[in-house]
Amino acid sequence: MATQRQPVTPALDQKKVEQFLHKFVNDLGAGMCAALALVGEKLGLYAAMSGAGPLTAAELAARTSTNERYVREWLAAQAANGYVEYDATSQRFYLPNEHALLLANEDGPAYIPGAFHVMASVFRDEHKISEAFRSGDGVGWHEHHPSLFEGTEKFFRPTYLHNLIDAWIPALDGVEEKLRQGAGVADVGCGHGASTILMAEAFPESSFYGFDYHQASIEKARQRAEKAGVQHRVKFEVATAKDFDDRQYDLVCFFDCLHDMGDPAGAVQHVRETLDDDGTLLIVEPYANESLVENLNPVGRVFYAASTMICTPASRAQEVGAALGAQAPESKLREVVNAGGFTRFRRAAETPFNRVYEARP
Repeated sequence: MATQRQPVTPALDQKKVEQFLHKFVNDLGAGMCAALALVGEKLGLYAAMSGAGPLTAAELAARTSTNERYVREWLAAQAANGYVEYDATSQRFYLPNEHALLLANEDGPAYIPGAFHVMASVFRDEHKISEAFRSGDGVGWHEHHPSLFEGTEKFFRPTYLHNLIDAWIPALDGVEEKLRQGAGVADVGCGHGASTILMAEAFPESSFYGFDYHQASIEKARQRAEKAGVQHRVKFEVATAKDFDDRQYDLVCFFDCLHDMGDPAGAVQHVRETLDDDGTLLIVEPYANESLVENLNPVGRVFYAASTMICTPASRAQEVGAALGAQAPESKLREVVNAGGFTRFRRAAETPFNRVYEARP
């Protein structure tokens, strides 16, 4: 009678088990504290701590009209997370100026609470993405929780504020001078209009048109333009990247959206049809290296996750469904731009998180 073989248990490296468990604890804490960061932003806790020096929980609660017991627990979590510092002798908490720059200043170089709004949306929409994995269907931008739209504006606007006017546009051949003299500009996939409005404020002689297929975002963009006092020089309209109007533009912009489009080559082709013969297409995309292995780093970790939950589903919800993904390399973007009818393509600038490309006919 044959003896039944017992399954072989693979040998485990206990050190690797412990290292992975340590990583999990860090990830779990980060995820939990992301929700607390939203609490801190929405209730003005970070803003109240900014520049205030060491505070007790009771003092912070009094400043923000919140409950001291909740604030005390929130502060303890923030200290454990390394967002605030704690002095055991005085039992006071302190928000370092370097942290306040990113947590409490919406016009700072990076306003990180915006990213936590985006994170909140993907948790709320996880069931839609899981179903898309089964069906292969897409999940449109408009189908996400509104936290995504708010978070995208809050997270991306500081980058545009500190780079678009001072660095990116000057890096383009002849574009800054055209804008100063008076040019026509289309901002395609404009969302809440942050980039459009910043350009309109910087170049009062030019006219700006923002397009997005998402009606709610266009309505918000119109409100933002009126608040900024540029509503007479900025027009926001509901349109897709392949059917926005046929005015002849000097500059057309794609800010962090080309990879979200279902037919990016078709969108670029439409731009070519609406662009002046001496015009420029400005493309801002997430920073990405050529190979997967080169992108296996903290920045790639964020972008691949966002691409899985937001960008790839958005593209698959549209015609063609090219699904470039948020880590499309420069070679792939060049291929798309060339397919759309442009002959000149170059990297004009970059940041640790973005690459800026110029395309010319």
